[in-house]
Amino acid sequence: MNQDLASEQRVSTALPPVAPSVTAELVAALSPRLRKRLDAGIAKLAERPVVRDGDTVRIAVDDSTDVELHAPGGAVTSAEAVRCGCLLAPDCLHRAAAASAAPIAEPEAEPVAAPPAEPEPATTPNGASAAEPGAAVGSGAAQTGSEGPVDGTEPERATPEQCAAARAVHAAATAVLEAGTDGSGAVLQAELLRAAHTARLAGLPRAAATVVSVVTALRAARSADPAYRLADLVTALRDALSAAHRIPHAVGPELTELRGTVRQPYRPDGSLRLYGLFSEPVLTASGYAGAVTWTADAEGRLYQVSDVAPGGAGRAVGAADRAVRVGDTALTHRELSRAGLAVSGATVSPTGRLGAGAGVRAVRASGADWRAEPLDRLWAAPVADQVSRALSGGPDLLFLDVTLTGTVREAAGDSLLAECGGVPLRLTAAHDHPALPHRDNLRLLAAARGSRLRVVARLVPAPHPRAQLLATEHPTMPGIRVDAGLDRLLRADLPASPAPVAAAPTPDEAPVHLLRRRVHQAASGGRLVLSFPGTTAADVRRLSRHGLATAGDLVDELHAAAAVRSRDVFGRLLPADTDRFARAWLAAARYTDEVDRALCAAAWGA
Repeated sequence: MNQDLASEQRVSTALPPVAPSVTAELVAALSPRLRKRLDAGIAKLAERPVVRDGDTVRIAVDDSTDVELHAPGGAVTSAEAVRCGCLLAPDCLHRAAAASAAPIAEPEAEPVAAPPAEPEPATTPNGASAAEPGAAVGSGAAQTGSEGPVDGTEPERATPEQCAAARAVHAAATAVLEAGTDGSGAVLQAELLRAAHTARLAGLPRAAATVVSVVTALRAARSADPAYRLADLVTALRDALSAAHRIPHAVGPELTELRGTVRQPYRPDGSLRLYGLFSEPVLTASGYAGAVTWTADAEGRLYQVSDVAPGGAGRAVGAADRAVRVGDTALTHRELSRAGLAVSGATVSPTGRLGAGAGVRAVRASGADWRAEPLDRLWAAPVADQVSRALSGGPDLLFLDVTLTGTVREAAGDSLLAECGGVPLRLTAAHDHPALPHRDNLRLLAAARGSRLRVVARLVPAPHPRAQLLATEHPTMPGIRVDAGLDRLLRADLPASPAPVAAAPTPDEAPVHLLRRRVHQAASGGRLVLSFPGTTAADVRRLSRHGLATAGDLVDELHAAAAVRSRDVFGRLLPADTDRFARAWLAAARYTDEVDRALCAAAWGA
């Protein structure tokens, strides 16, 4: 990463989060001339020193001019809270640049129709971490009280305001597909944030959260964030366009799901006896970091203890040694992952997150080894059943017994090869940030060929068995666990002489990647990358030979929608039909996702 990009990321994590509406308002106030200079202004601001004084963060634009961000509640919630001392203020470039460089603020909690309201940041529609700002879920309790039609009444439909918000989301997401990541600068991002704010005001928190996820992915891509993954941008764009497409036509339960809720409620769950499983770091491109510790009760139900707040890689690394926020216990996340917890007056969210309310009491208790009861039952569950649960919307953790067989080089980095019950498995890094040891641990474990280990991994839907490695048994010290994102293995931890082992044969895969590659190319490079002359006949024939004729049709339509342009009565070329291209791209993205899930289930025998 070059010095400019590194300094931009440091400034981003030093600034307080800014509400989407504030950034959109400040950018909209700029003149056309200043808008063209906004991206350069953000890069220049990233090089300037940042000083925090209580609730105020000050950026020195030059020797005589400062930009101040006032965040009394931890976030900037109004345009007036961003002040500049230059002569062009308040409609100056500096205020908009500072807001655009800052993390995106999480919205304030709103009441939901459920018992005791201890709000939890919910997951995004694709199951992303609850650390993401603005996250929302589509649960049974709709924000607007929609619970399906009552007998004798018409099913509820989207309001005119919600339909207008859906059109705004569609227009902003379509603009990203037209421009690609390089062309999606701060001005386009501000339009996305304006659409997110409009959706939130219209009672569409799920759509708003998804649009914020698009901005988060774009910022990560443009800042060369090592945590950026193109698949995250594709998922966020797909979900945003899907919601915008369906909301005007949805009724009843589907509309309730599409609306979502701002927060998940915590519900009383009495007394719990929990056993630590592992801890994983959280580090998001939107400026949030921390740790999540996973535990299980005697019946195998999973619970999480979370500590996520604004911060960078330093907080993600250090959070494991911070005390967990449950009751009065002094256990750190690292200690809890290997010990136990006795909780009384527990409150739990629908996703299994433990609350930290005033009435919760917790004390340290003994833990359990992965190979002893009650944790052993997690690994006793058939792998196919675990995969089916994850693909059906349940917890996406897999508890696997594997034999390490080597490594394979992939575009995103080396993957660890393993054999799991006769199935060839690829274990990947859960995070690529150099401050976290995921990637280094994978490289070392590849040298432990032949080791038989119990691991915890997160399912990655793909045409072949694939999962992110989260925790593993120590390769040479029985009873010791290694959290792949927090603990660093050393050469001395590896077996002196790896056991020879034959890698399981890799079955032929359906060539869905021929379509997926184009979906990713369009999200990254924009419509133009698919508009260049060329033939798709060979790829279409190959897809048809594997029974994927629909994929072949989608390839043809993608290229046609990208390249075809009409002419006016004078023979002049008209602008491309961006709506047609967005529809073609959405169809291809949805198709590849569904096929990947179907092939994933088949590959695991689910």
